[in-house]
Amino acid sequence: MMHLMTSLIGLGSHLAGWRHRDAWSATTMSLPNAIHIAKTAERGKFDMLFLADGNAVRQMDDPILFAATSRSDRPAAFEPLTLLAALSQHTSHIGLFATATTTYDEPYLLARRFASLDHLSGGRACWNIVTGSYPGDSVNFGRATHVPRAERSARAREFGEICKGRWESWAEDAFIEDKATGRFLDPAKVQRLDHVGKHFSVQGPLNIARPIQGCPVLCTAGQSEEGRELAAEHGEAIFSVAFTKAEAQAFYADLKGRMPKFGRDPGQLKIMPGVTIYVGRSEAEADEQYRELQELILPELGVAYLSKYCRMDLSGYPLDGPLPDLSGEVEGVASYRKSIAELAETENLTIRQTYERVVPSLGHVLFKGNPVQIADQMEDWYRGQACDGFNVDMPVVPRSLNDFVELVVPELQRRGIFRTEYAGGTLRETMGLARPARKLRHG
Repeated sequence: MMHLMTSLIGLGSHLAGWRHRDAWSATTMSLPNAIHIAKTAERGKFDMLFLADGNAVRQMDDPILFAATSRSDRPAAFEPLTLLAALSQHTSHIGLFATATTTYDEPYLLARRFASLDHLSGGRACWNIVTGSYPGDSVNFGRATHVPRAERSARAREFGEICKGRWESWAEDAFIEDKATGRFLDPAKVQRLDHVGKHFSVQGPLNIARPIQGCPVLCTAGQSEEGRELAAEHGEAIFSVAFTKAEAQAFYADLKGRMPKFGRDPGQLKIMPGVTIYVGRSEAEADEQYRELQELILPELGVAYLSKYCRMDLSGYPLDGPLPDLSGEVEGVASYRKSIAELAETENLTIRQTYERVVPSLGHVLFKGNPVQIADQMEDWYRGQACDGFNVDMPVVPRSLNDFVELVVPELQRRGIFRTEYAGGTLRETMGLARPARKLRHG
């Protein structure tokens, strides 16, 4: 069964989505908007709601981008787990998926927050494990420079293992609350972690009962060699970036092929590339929405946005000339840069043509058309082993989400590739993921 997630950020995924007449007129720190998105996505039987995060106000040194604000910059945003805890009380089935960094946090605190969310939601928590790709985050945590990638990756692996160990502190039946005997808990059903490693030395146990799912669903996002290995060993869902079906198929085959060496079933990792959907009741209606949004992008803003994704200032290059060489190493997320470079080279695109392709899809593949045409493209990728589902970006919120739920979801359901009802109460049940058994660590 196909899996779907979408973002909780109400700006829309198109850089000018918030300016469209059908977009909300006010999105900053709006709980009612977030509740609307959550309820609409749950009505559409989505697996998860995703809330990205960062630890800095971004683009302050780029006046063009800073004033316009793209969805990923988040100059004013809720702390993710706080918002998801609130949304857990307005939803019943949809997964609640938040980014949290391993570089600027502590395993005890993070494990406790996600376990709390899992209990508050009845077993619907998911953690997007990131190391922090934005160098500007470091100055908010007492560092003059960003932590090197290799160190961030090593810390992330140890951090994740500690969190999983923390969630195994208590047996499921540890809190017996026996009024007759006066025993609130069974002392034999708790264990310390007693971890000593390169980055952390921690004892435990965690002061919260075992999560309902045993462990929140674990998601990763990196497509580097280190990121692929981390996903193959520990990930249960992964974001991916691919402009073509062939590119997505190659990534899918590579990642699934790595899992057996870690003793894992490839079906226990769901690969979900980003896709931006422009759907209309007719092909012409979809084309019209696309055209309207494109006309709201000024060339200088398009170049600035492309520069951000390419990790290179392109403002000094001819707008109608080719992209410069992007083969060098950069700090932070490199998957967008690599995909954009391959797209521009394959199709011989100018800088203008490249930003016109990248901006409307937020750096992801773009599907546009009527409901049947959209479903055809999604089914083709899904059945062609290019993905297990999609992270669906909505250009204009709430219009695009409402249209997707009302127009595309019924077509996917008619084809038998998307659920008509949720499979169970927890996110693991929804996604067909196994509940991890508790490991005994001592004695």
